[in-house]
Amino acid sequence: MAKSTITPRSDLTLFLGFTAVVLLMPLWLQPFGAAYPDLMQKFAIFGLFAIGFNILFGQTGYLSFGHAAFIGVGSYATVWVFKLMTMNVIPAMIFGVLVSGVFALVIGFVCLRRTGIYFSILTLALAQMSYNLAYSVLTPITNGETGLQLTTKDPRLLDTAMEAGAGIPPTNVFGIEMSAWDGLFGFYFCAVFLILGFYISIRITRSSFGSMLRGIKTNQTRMMYTGLNTKPYKLAAFVISGMYAGLAGSLMAAVDPLAGAERMQWTASGEVVLMTILGGIGTLVGPVIGAAVIKYAENIFSAIDKSVLVELFSFMPDVIGSGLAAVTSLFVGKGWHLTLGILFMLVVIYLPGGIMEGIERIKRRLFGKDHASNDA
Repeated sequence: MAKSTITPRSDLTLFLGFTAVVLLMPLWLQPFGAAYPDLMQKFAIFGLFAIGFNILFGQTGYLSFGHAAFIGVGSYATVWVFKLMTMNVIPAMIFGVLVSGVFALVIGFVCLRRTGIYFSILTLALAQMSYNLAYSVLTPITNGETGLQLTTKDPRLLDTAMEAGAGIPPTNVFGIEMSAWDGLFGFYFCAVFLILGFYISIRITRSSFGSMLRGIKTNQTRMMYTGLNTKPYKLAAFVISGMYAGLAGSLMAAVDPLAGAERMQWTASGEVVLMTILGGIGTLVGPVIGAAVIKYAENIFSAIDKSVLVELFSFMPDVIGSGLAAVTSLFVGKGWHLTLGILFMLVVIYLPGGIMEGIERIKRRLFGKDHASNDA
């Protein structure tokens, strides 16, 4: 059989399949106990975050440990629009993405002067500095550890005057509240941006710009020797990736209108690294799968406590059941990160290409080598 190749038709098939899977989440997630709006919103928002991060890390090979800073900036900028101008999320999100893009331009200009581990350390340092500024220095803007929240005294100049005692108005899209349709409107709103972000990532990957980014990852020195200036391409990738993160932060604020410094911590940046590696670095769908797996595992394992385990092992003799419950409790609840760590190590050891590599191996077994493709 002829080897499968990348064509506009195959990209269209991939995009339509991805769109169908995302839009039908409320149906196919029900058997997994994950078909409720808050969790599906997390799938969409962090999937978008991971797609943007993959444009930088997966395409250029530049590993950033500070991308959560852009989520924080996007959230703060969006909430400020809610406070000062309007509760309509569209103008607020546009402002949040633009501010994140400018911030990414500044950070990228500084950090991209170095490569490799030095670049990663620079992004980590600047992100931690941003967190500390938001937490304790820029309190008039960020409201410190309490976080930036809405109040009834906010002017909201573009909104109509509220009735006395009406309280804080909800976020909305031209009058449609984000909590409409039992919360499903908020999910589908986030899903639209996830699908749009996925489409843009496909176009970037297939473009000459994407080819330049992969050339930087493969052998940047050789490209420079041929006379090509790689700096504008790296900076553009960094800014685009930062704007994706800013959009994710704006969506967080849209569905839950507050912004806190905890969104900018280095652990949040490390989480998106895990998502991308777990799903498959440099693949199109992999980062979204990685984000969904981690958020689903967090939702399931963090909700289990020792009392649940004791009841689970109640059919065993008391000594054995109590022992198993005590050992298992180390890996659930507050200790669920241990389970995530073990899962991550297993994937890195046995599937260096992430979950997408496992899918490719299955495809080879079922359909033969010629049908396998690493591009999805």
